[in-house]
Amino acid sequence: MCDDLFSYRLEPDRWLTVTNAANHHRDLEWFRRNAGDFDVEIEDRLDDFAMLAVQGPLAREIVQALADGPLPPRFTAREQQIGTTRVLVCGTGYTGEEGVELLVAPEDAGGVWDAIVGRGAVPAGLGARDTLRLEVCYHLYGNDLMESRGPIEAGLGWACKEDTGFVGSDAVRAVREAGPREKLVAFTMEEGIPRQGNPIVRGGEVTSGTMSPSLGVGIGMGYVPAARAEPGTRLEVDVRGKVRAATVKPKPLYSRS
Repeated sequence: MCDDLFSYRLEPDRWLTVTNAANHHRDLEWFRRNAGDFDVEIEDRLDDFAMLAVQGPLAREIVQALADGPLPPRFTAREQQIGTTRVLVCGTGYTGEEGVELLVAPEDAGGVWDAIVGRGAVPAGLGARDTLRLEVCYHLYGNDLMESRGPIEAGLGWACKEDTGFVGSDAVRAVREAGPREKLVAFTMEEGIPRQGNPIVRGGEVTSGTMSPSLGVGIGMGYVPAARAEPGTRLEVDVRGKVRAATVKPKPLYSRS
């Protein structure tokens, strides 16, 4: 897998793809290489937008109070007024909550930030976001997604329709039909905090790990042999030379319900 990204249909023949910031230029070149004979124009809009991600249980309420109309539903986008500024509002959350991402001209980002903070939003860094996305088992490229493993191994087969003939569809079909050798599982620790790269005894590797602020225990995701991927399976994780017990759990690890 090349990246984790979102594509929004803005008009019948106009799409906006939001890439992982670290992979933007590589993704852009991939699109250009694979455009082939398609009737398509690819334009790099990197310098035209700043993005503010408003996440958490009150995210939509905070932004809605500043908006000139209803916010777009989840995974859709709409241009609208936020305060005095025109903003492309995307109904996307990466923490398990119904958050929004705001794409705004860079020179207007400060004013929108101040307006949102003024309504009660609290600035937070990527580390805080990472603990929450892991609680709900959202994948992150460079951790749980990588070129050496595919979507079937990662549990993302539901997003792949091989009959559409997308790039790589034959490889995905082959793994689906044969069955993956590894699967990405979620787990909780009995003690200790797992970290990316920790070995899993008897085969496997932790791809994401942290202390869960909601569950109060160490949690993680990692690839293990397919035969050891069922919930309830006991694992052992080598955390800095100490073997710690863990248990495979159903996804998501945390749900407010």
